[in-house]
Amino acid sequence: MLINVKGLSYADVNERLRQMTGPCTITGCMGQRFIAAGMSEKELTIDGIPGNALGAYLNGAKIIVKGNAQDAVGDTMNGGSIVVHGNIGDAAGYAMRGGEIYVRGNAGYRAGIHMKAYKEKKPVMVIGGRTGSFLGEYQAGGIIIVLGLHTDGKPVVGNYPCTGMHGGKMFLRVSPENIRFPKQVSAVIASDEDKEEIRAYVQKYCELFGYDPESLLNDTFTVITPDSKNPYKQMYVAN
Repeated sequence: MLINVKGLSYADVNERLRQMTGPCTITGCMGQRFIAAGMSEKELTIDGIPGNALGAYLNGAKIIVKGNAQDAVGDTMNGGSIVVHGNIGDAAGYAMRGGEIYVRGNAGYRAGIHMKAYKEKKPVMVIGGRTGSFLGEYQAGGIIIVLGLHTDGKPVVGNYPCTGMHGGKMFLRVSPENIRFPKQVSAVIASDEDKEEIRAYVQKYCELFGYDPESLLNDTFTVITPDSKNPYKQMYVAN
């Protein structure tokens, strides 16, 4: 089903989506916020640029964006998947607690802030390019992967990655000596066993966007985890 949303408010867009059954394609998208917020059992393709909070509270729907997306992609999403064929803005995956986000290009500031996990839910975010500062700020669970493709010579991550990190893991396709990390985390070269943990996600990224997974996985990755003496853990995690 095809919906042209040019000139429609986000509320009108979402009301039309709720009435649709089967896969749906949106055209004419120009910054409408909250598209597919809280939805499940939907398959949605977006031609255009969705506004802030695309897929907020997503609960199982599948979203594909053929271009860029703005801030807060997957805000507090609980399940499902979001695939963006361009770049995304700031605060992607804010408080994300389930599901997967795949971004072909770059992410802005504070990607993965407050990402968390609960029981069987383990959120995953894969960024193909680079990210801005404060990546994984206060991360409490889940996995963040940054592949560092097409960075134009710029650093894979900006300043202050993993600030306040107290759970989860982060994988960066770069050597640890090239990045300044806070004292409260452990950043070491990923072992073959570490890489096996992310193999399926890297393979999926490559299937989506046309890369060779083995050439990426054969490169050096840094794996970052919270230090056991991390004071933030005492503030946020019940013992």
